[in-house]
Amino acid sequence: MGGIDTTDEAGGTGKVGGAGKAGGTDRSAGADGVGDTGGTEHLTMTRVGATLVLTLNRPEAKNALSLPMLVGLYDGWVAADEDDAVRSIVLTGAGGAFCAGMDLKALAGDGMAGEQYRERLRADPDLHWKAMLRHHRPRKPVIAAVEGHCVAGGTEILQGTDIRVAGEGATFGLYEVRRGLFPIGGSTVRLARQIPRTHALEMLLTGRPYPAPEAARIGLIGHVVPDGTALDKALEIAERINACGPLAVEAVKASVHETAEMTEADGLQAELARGWPVFDTADAKEGARAFAEKRPPVYKRA
Repeated sequence: MGGIDTTDEAGGTGKVGGAGKAGGTDRSAGADGVGDTGGTEHLTMTRVGATLVLTLNRPEAKNALSLPMLVGLYDGWVAADEDDAVRSIVLTGAGGAFCAGMDLKALAGDGMAGEQYRERLRADPDLHWKAMLRHHRPRKPVIAAVEGHCVAGGTEILQGTDIRVAGEGATFGLYEVRRGLFPIGGSTVRLARQIPRTHALEMLLTGRPYPAPEAARIGLIGHVVPDGTALDKALEIAERINACGPLAVEAVKASVHETAEMTEADGLQAELARGWPVFDTADAKEGARAFAEKRPPVYKRA
């Protein structure tokens, strides 16, 4: 599994808040425009307009990954992809932390009731990698809203997201080598493709923590905001995405990812294959018409 339980190094495992708040804003059921849509005991799904918010919900362990959390995460990615009313996804954590890595005790089932989740893992041995975005890429944009610790497996999941926002007190890092372990959640492949190689290797080989301003400076995250406001900023970005043509947004994301390792010539050909069909959609015509009529477009995914 990718990541290790780093809750001791993250400053203990005492409770630091409830699941209804992530990033300082009340997103619990009943808030304006908000509705709970499912999940597990360690992963909540909440709709905020056209955005599906997935909240890692194990604050007593700084949201260390558990089997119920992994199953809930995978189900959340699938739910977002299958629901055309969802146009973006925000991934965040409850209680002032994002994710402190893998909880190996919980994953082994020590003292954890939940055999139904183990059946899910037996039925799909790749489920945990899909949950961590190692072997799955949602077609909708994924925005990470990070507060507190985002280390080990947390930083590995982060690399599967598209846009990243963090509170100024957030901490990142890949701690595995300090415990004689390997960051097998994809970091030895992905990190050097996302940030300069020298920074990637320093992070991988030293296992040291990176404060949010440094993480932004090396390109791991895109926005640093005051503590407690990462979710608000992520939802602001999501709202801008949601206002765009959904077919265009998904095609753009797919093109960026699928051409990343192509030659420029091959990538440009692949871009044409992705891009030209978008111009033939009713949404493309609606966008041009709305611009001419000086009104907001009404996209229907058609």
